[in-house]
Amino acid sequence: MMRIIFVLIAIGFSLQSYGQQILTFSEYMEWVRDYHPVAKQAEVTLRFGEQELRASRGGFDPFVYADYDRKRFKNTNYFDKREAGIVVPTWAGVELKGLIEQNTGSLLNPELEVPDDGLIALGASVNVAQGLLIDRRRAALRQAQIYVESTKAERQLILNDLYLDATETYWNWAADFRNVVILQEGVELAEQRFEMVKESYIQGDFPAIDTVEAYTQVMDRIYRLQTAQIKFFRSTQFVNTFLWDQNEEPVELLESTFPEDVLNEMVYDYSKESLREYVLLHPDLRLTDFDIESLMVERRFKSNMLLPVLKVNYNFLSETFNQFGNSPFLENNYKMGLTFSMPLFLRRERGELGLTRAKIDFQNHQRDLKLVQLKTKLESEIFNFETVEQQLVVFFNNVNGLQKLLDGEMIRFDIGESSLFLVNAREVSLINAQITLNDLAGRRKAAYAKLLNAAGLGFEE
Repeated sequence: MMRIIFVLIAIGFSLQSYGQQILTFSEYMEWVRDYHPVAKQAEVTLRFGEQELRASRGGFDPFVYADYDRKRFKNTNYFDKREAGIVVPTWAGVELKGLIEQNTGSLLNPELEVPDDGLIALGASVNVAQGLLIDRRRAALRQAQIYVESTKAERQLILNDLYLDATETYWNWAADFRNVVILQEGVELAEQRFEMVKESYIQGDFPAIDTVEAYTQVMDRIYRLQTAQIKFFRSTQFVNTFLWDQNEEPVELLESTFPEDVLNEMVYDYSKESLREYVLLHPDLRLTDFDIESLMVERRFKSNMLLPVLKVNYNFLSETFNQFGNSPFLENNYKMGLTFSMPLFLRRERGELGLTRAKIDFQNHQRDLKLVQLKTKLESEIFNFETVEQQLVVFFNNVNGLQKLLDGEMIRFDIGESSLFLVNAREVSLINAQITLNDLAGRRKAAYAKLLNAAGLGFEE
């Protein structure tokens, strides 16, 4: 169940008159960045890459082993075989190993006979064809390293989308609040005018039809105010979905908490050239690049699989560790082996390589398309932002002009040269223009956030 938190204390809002608290845009965005679940999810994505990298490095972990095999039948000790050792994989593709072997028994295979105190072997296994330059372990490690970088781009993409959603929600809330204030003032003016007209009618100065005109204006504006209050309440609830506390609990704004004025100026610090450079590093594009890079590693590994398996094993043999320095290489006291295998047709290997190449071509085409789409979206958002700015200037001048017309009409009404109908018409036109101006101001601030999002920017920039 959602708890109502005194956000005045939690966030430190500034105070205004009439007991209102102002939740500024910067405070709101800081709160979203620090405590919103989506922001925390973005940080968790980094852990995915870290743990994937740790798991891939496990392929190079040394491991120990032990084998014990014994057979007794009809009071005869056939054999007693014991072997223990350690294997150390290396990033160069060479496996180092050491073991101790001790075998006894009356029916032991002669090739397994060792000195009474056992036999020590130190050696290595080397792939001189397939697996020399890259193998499955090294490919998995490189792909995990690429995945770590991709999680950073994924985190940025998540935060950018959160920034856009939170920004649009806040400025819609701010515009809705400003519209409620304007319509409240309109209702108060209409009520005052109705009382004045009613008094003038009683005194015989106005006809009865003027009271009807004034009353209908009051009813119409009350209806519009109620509609705006519904819209403001809804946008307030949307803002609440972006506010969470340190304990990962949702919070609700106090009824006396309001947004900053949507008409307040903001600093729009950007250049088209910089944005067009940023879009080339868009996190969505970088994710595709990382996919291609990972496939390139896979292609290299699949190409290596076309080579034959040629593995060389060599072990120094000794009864004690002190004798290793006196054992000539390939002359005495060694065990050596060679393994070779190769499919005749390589259909599976060639098929897997061809599939990987097809995936790379597919991703390259997708990247080309995505780059064009991102550039197009950026240009569209630039044009949208600049157009909304121009519309805002136009309507700001329009509001000033309508205010002057209303002031002039009021002067004419006071000296008896105008009618209540014309005054109401001027006032309604002004209220409509002010509401449009507020909506445009909110749209401009949201358009700026869309501009940054299209370029791949957000919280971090």
